[in-house]
Amino acid sequence: MEKKTAILFDLDGTLTDPMQGITKSVRYALRHFGIEPESLESLTKFIGPPLKGSFEEFYGFSEDKAELALAKYREYFSVTGIFENEVYPGIAQMLKTLQEKGKRLYLATSKPLVFAERILKHFDLDRYFDYVGGSMLDGRRVEKQEVIEHVLQEKGIVPQNAVMVGDRRFDIEGAHASNLAAIGVLYGYGDREELTAAGADALAADVAELSQMLV
Repeated sequence: MEKKTAILFDLDGTLTDPMQGITKSVRYALRHFGIEPESLESLTKFIGPPLKGSFEEFYGFSEDKAELALAKYREYFSVTGIFENEVYPGIAQMLKTLQEKGKRLYLATSKPLVFAERILKHFDLDRYFDYVGGSMLDGRRVEKQEVIEHVLQEKGIVPQNAVMVGDRRFDIEGAHASNLAAIGVLYGYGDREELTAAGADALAADVAELSQMLV
């Protein structure tokens, strides 16, 4: 990966661990419908994929019901859940090192752009990124490939010079659909089986190994 000058990072499960904030926001939304989840851990499957589709897939919600669930989710997330989040150890140092080595860093997340920007700023990570790509609150650009394509086009990045880093199959599949190499990280919410099946070009067990690959 040493020839890759542009590095696209996923956010949730890759740079930060959003488990508390996301699962509590999902629980808040489900409770609106009289559904009490078994545990917060049982809701970690919501971390990574677009949320509306997850309400439909995991709870059988209709499109309209999923829209309402998403609105309820954001009621909690936009105020409280957004900061129930922590940066994985070593991430800030890795980003600093990559920047010093002349790498260009970009965020490519399915999370709404307005939330992603607030999270990066809150944790003082925004200084490392040349550009932040995310989804729109109105439902546009929620699929990972759409976000990746948006970042590539906005910044004139040649796919052969770039690599995507993420923790779920959506990151790997989205990258490959845009002709990018993809590194799967094993400290997030996708396991080795999921990332291997998606065709990850490399796997990083921890932040130190990821840093080594990217530098």
